[in-house]
Amino acid sequence: MFPVLGGRSVQVTRLLAPRGAVLVAAVRGRKSRNDPVAKSKVGRVKLPPPVDPLEMVVMKERFSEYQLIMRALRLEFKEEMLRKKYEEETGSRAEERARQEAEEHGALMAWNNQENLRLLNVRVMRIQKEKEEAERKKLEAAVKQEQEHQEFVKVKEREVLQLQEDAKNFINLENLDQRIEEALDNPKNYNFAIDKEGRVVKQTVLQ
Repeated sequence: MFPVLGGRSVQVTRLLAPRGAVLVAAVRGRKSRNDPVAKSKVGRVKLPPPVDPLEMVVMKERFSEYQLIMRALRLEFKEEMLRKKYEEETGSRAEERARQEAEEHGALMAWNNQENLRLLNVRVMRIQKEKEEAERKKLEAAVKQEQEHQEFVKVKEREVLQLQEDAKNFINLENLDQRIEEALDNPKNYNFAIDKEGRVVKQTVLQ
């Protein structure tokens, strides 16, 4: 057994100990798996620390943003490394490919400009046709409205003429005596019956 030293007496004991003696300092370490539970912790139920829901939502959002940023940075660095490696490996072939791509891009841009010009002409023609069609419909509507107005005027003129013709038979102060004499000479009886068909029944048959 080795003597165990602890506290402030370590230095004094080290000075007074013989040369051949082995001194072991007391070290406070963790408990082993076989050590029993402390008396102060018997029956204690360990609960996880409470988590704030708002803080958890914020942390999840920040962690998602962090993951997205880190993934983007990794992809960017990886792409840069692969591009450098590809340029170092290919060399002149990369320049030739870039030249071909530039020529192809120029040809595509020229075709795009031609197509845009063609579509512009088609659009201008279509708009011109639509404008002409709208003007034609507007003119037809004006002509139709003028015809309807003329028909309306003619109908009203006929009504006025008919009213003037009927006005000749109206009773006024000049022909009042004459009309009274005609009414007395030609009495009319409106006390009559009609059947279900609207015919005047002048005489009924007794049943």
